[in-house]
Amino acid sequence: MVLVLLSKKLEKYASGEIVKLAEKEKKSQVIVLDAGHGGSDPGKIGVHEEKEKEINLEIALKVEKMLKKKKIKVIMTRTDDQMLDDQSDAGQKVRDLRERVRKINGEKPVFAVSIHQNSYPDAGIHGAQVFYYRHSAESEQAAKTMQEALRAADIGNTRQAKANDTYYLLKRTEVPIIIVECGFLSNPEEAKKLTTPEYQDDVAKAIVNGIVTCMEK
Repeated sequence: MVLVLLSKKLEKYASGEIVKLAEKEKKSQVIVLDAGHGGSDPGKIGVHEEKEKEINLEIALKVEKMLKKKKIKVIMTRTDDQMLDDQSDAGQKVRDLRERVRKINGEKPVFAVSIHQNSYPDAGIHGAQVFYYRHSAESEQAAKTMQEALRAADIGNTRQAKANDTYYLLKRTEVPIIIVECGFLSNPEEAKKLTTPEYQDDVAKAIVNGIVTCMEK
């Protein structure tokens, strides 16, 4: 009887230690969220004059809040409406991108998620899509996992994660990074939804689900 009780106590202790270790490991893992554009760079302009920079930040802040509730450490490249370079001249946008890359590389996160909105001449095109650096297997896996999470939140979305080898952010970042294009501002219906808090919550939840799944793999 004594041995049985002792065995159960040891099992409970071991289980508790495993949980503590998992929580400690989670806290030591960092995710960087990058809200694209900002300040004098509005990004894409939607069919109803929506500004990409505003939607990017609104969704990124929601993702940050949700991740912090899960005890996941989050670093934001920006938390307000500004570029990461304050010199207003022809080279500002390039310096802004360089600063984002510098900040992400400096934090050495598990991976980074850059949040954007898409646009296309055909107004009928819709759906969130994830881009990754063609030469990074880790980024590819993260992108495919994130794309699955986004499709699960929108049954009408049939888009696939897409490889890219030209985007500056993807090429220059030294850690796994994905770009999440949350929807098309060129699509009237989707553009309108992307400005509503309710739809932004849905997108943010999908991104969080994708991040958590990636961290568990």
